[in-house]
Amino acid sequence: MHDASPAFLPPPPEPVADKISLFLDFDGTLVEIAERHDAVVVDNRLRELIRMLALRLDGRLAVVSGRTADEIVAYLHAADSQPPFAIAGSHGLELRWTDGRGEAPARPDSLDVVLDAAHALAEQHPGIVVEEKPFGVALHYRRAPNAGPACDALAEQLAETHGLHLQRGKMVAELRLPGADKGDAVRRFIADPKMAGTTPIFLGDDVTDEAGFAAAAELGGWGVLVGDTPVTAAHYRLEDVTAVHDWLGRIAGVSA
Repeated sequence: MHDASPAFLPPPPEPVADKISLFLDFDGTLVEIAERHDAVVVDNRLRELIRMLALRLDGRLAVVSGRTADEIVAYLHAADSQPPFAIAGSHGLELRWTDGRGEAPARPDSLDVVLDAAHALAEQHPGIVVEEKPFGVALHYRRAPNAGPACDALAEQLAETHGLHLQRGKMVAELRLPGADKGDAVRRFIADPKMAGTTPIFLGDDVTDEAGFAAAAELGGWGVLVGDTPVTAAHYRLEDVTAVHDWLGRIAGVSA
C-alpha cells in the first residue's frame, strides 16, 4: 500500500477524460465543511460543473459520500443531470447506478437505541449535534471540541454492544452498519460496463476516504487528497475545494 506525507505529494496531472472514471467525495472536497452538517452551501456553479463533468465523461462519474444518497441527489440536483451520474451514500452502504438500479441494506432496530444514547449525550454537552442517518448515527462535535473524548468513548461502547462499525472523521464519530466502505463502492461501480476498463480516480479529504484511495490504486488508478491528513494512500494532492473545482473544470472543459 502506498502511504505518503501530504507535504511531499505533487498536484495531480490532467488525465485524458476518455480514459478515466471519477469518484468524488462531497464534504471537504466538492463543498466546504460547514459548522453543522445541515448548513452546507451548494451553489449553482457546482451543480453545473458536476453536470458538465457527467456529460464530458459520458456518465463515468460517481459521488461517494458519508451523506445519504437522497441528500446528494437534493444538493446536486442529480435528477436533472443528463447523462446521470452514480451515487454511493452512507459510506458505500447505499448504491445507485446510472441505469436506475439501487441497493441498500435493511435498517436494524438497534439504531434506535444508539440514537437515544446519542441524544442523551448531546443533552449533557451543548454543541454536540446528533445526525440520524438511514443506516447510522453521527455525533458531530465541531461546535463542542472538548466533548470529543466523550463522543468517542460512547461511540466505542455502542459499536461493541451493537456490532456496528465506528467511523471517525473530522470532528465526528459515526456509528453505522458494517459491510461496506467507500472503497467497496469504487469496486462495485468500476465493474459496471460503462466504467469497466477505465482508470479510477478518487478525490477526498478525510480518513473516511482512504479506503477509496486504496481501491483506486488497487484497480490501476490513483487518489487525490484534498487538504492534509498525517499519512495517506493518495498519490497526489490538491490544496482545497477551490483547487478541486479548478482541476475538475479543466477536465470538463469549463471554467469552474
